[in-house]
Amino acid sequence: MQNCEFVTFISILAYTIAKDKTAEELNVLSAFFNQLGDTLATLSTLDSIDN
Repeated sequence: MQNCEFVTFISILAYTIAKDKTAEELNVLSAFFNQLGDTLATLSTLDSIDN
């Protein structure tokens, strides 16, 4: 997948997830996905250090 296609996919996915959600639900989802991304980045970094 090209960079532009990936950005487009992420935007469509975000819109699809956000559809019909309240502001409170979007805040919770945003916090969830930020935490998920940060944890994945931490695990990847730790894995690269261990190897």
